[in-house]
Amino acid sequence: MKDLAAALADLGDALESVVMAAFADDGLDLCDDADLLSVLATAGRIQRGAEAIMIEAVAQLRDRDDPRPHPDRVTTRYGCRNLNELVQRATRVSGRRAADVLTAAVAVQRSTAPSTGEQLPPHFPGMRNALAVGEAGVDAVVAVASAFRRGGVGRAELLAADQELAAAARGGAPDGAGPATADELRALAQVWAAYLDPDGAEPVEARALRKRGFTVGRRDRDGLVPVRGNLMPEVAAQLQLGFDSVLNPRGDGAPVIGPCFTETDVDSDPSEPSPAAADSRSHAQKQHDALAVLLSAAAASGELPMLGGAAPTLVVSVREEDLATGRGYAYLPGDDEPISIAAARHIACAGAVQRVVLDENGRIVSLVTLDRVFNHHQRRAITVRDGGCLVPGCQVPPQWCEIHHVEEHSRGGPTHTDNGVLLCWFHHRTLDTGGWQVRMVDGVPYVKGPYWWDAAVKWRPATKSPTRRRDQIALRM
Repeated sequence: MKDLAAALADLGDALESVVMAAFADDGLDLCDDADLLSVLATAGRIQRGAEAIMIEAVAQLRDRDDPRPHPDRVTTRYGCRNLNELVQRATRVSGRRAADVLTAAVAVQRSTAPSTGEQLPPHFPGMRNALAVGEAGVDAVVAVASAFRRGGVGRAELLAADQELAAAARGGAPDGAGPATADELRALAQVWAAYLDPDGAEPVEARALRKRGFTVGRRDRDGLVPVRGNLMPEVAAQLQLGFDSVLNPRGDGAPVIGPCFTETDVDSDPSEPSPAAADSRSHAQKQHDALAVLLSAAAASGELPMLGGAAPTLVVSVREEDLATGRGYAYLPGDDEPISIAAARHIACAGAVQRVVLDENGRIVSLVTLDRVFNHHQRRAITVRDGGCLVPGCQVPPQWCEIHHVEEHSRGGPTHTDNGVLLCWFHHRTLDTGGWQVRMVDGVPYVKGPYWWDAAVKWRPATKSPTRRRDQIALRM
């Protein structure tokens, strides 16, 4: 209808002038707190109204395109592969947001029966009404529709749930609560779906059990091993808890307790450092490293089943000369592709080393186990002294750390508390390349960091132990 399009265009022009006024120098700055909240609430109302029109427009496009052959569809005539792309092009939203608009459109669409031309009722008439009066937006409709996507609920029961959920969206729920947010609607809709589904969660559980799996592929040309699969929810939740314990989720968006890492440009004023992240790893890389920590801790726990008559142990083979010189390759069991000497050194630093001597024909003539593993008494003592990973800003707790020989065992470094420090898997693995250095001074660990952390690049005593920190405070008092 041209009148509707013209009215929307006029509304858009008026809104543009309001937006420009809000962004002016004397715009929202002059509003007090109550006025700002009023502006925010009114903007939300306008947004819900705009989303309602978007949803209805997309629903109309779906209804028109469904009976048409592909060349005659609106999406084809306007050069788009599908309706999702058409929504993106017309509204400039992301693909995910366009998918949400499509989901909402399906939920409230009044389609036309192709045989009789009769207009069919929407799946969620209550949410359609809430949408029409500006009490619900895309997120609210998607929250309700997604809760019932598995089916299993009769039409009468679904309509009853729809009416109550729509009332909750408008603030007229039986419990007297105010207008529900999209997240609150989602939680309430999930309760309704669980209550009305006569089969409960068992069919879903059965399907999940059939589809569960985890596979480890072969190493690719980049030296990486792909993994893929589907985890049961409780397995994924346990894995996530393990990740959280290692990665310390309190650091995400929360104030950082400890040193503030800064980066200073060479040409800038050193008195005005700019903040920079101390850890440049992506979230996926952090979770990979956390998984390595969890696997190492599980293997060291002694709780895993025996394998070949012993606890599951990763065996890395490398020539002694290559390990000493840092040149050459090492090998994992059952894998013909080599790994780096750096990886072998990392594994050897926290594990036992056996020296196997072969004669010229390949016969084993000598087998010696080198005492290079810190025992549990030494580990406890080092934990008391260090308190966690020594690298400043790293919050991996001591129970997840490895013990690093500051002076390499292969170069004569003893397996002694004066030569062992706690490092997490990541900082242990990248100690030679990450810019951090560790040394011992009279049995006390010192750390020297990269320039962006310490412009003076000085050796500084390091500890995370609350006991030692308290002693240091006492000495200063």
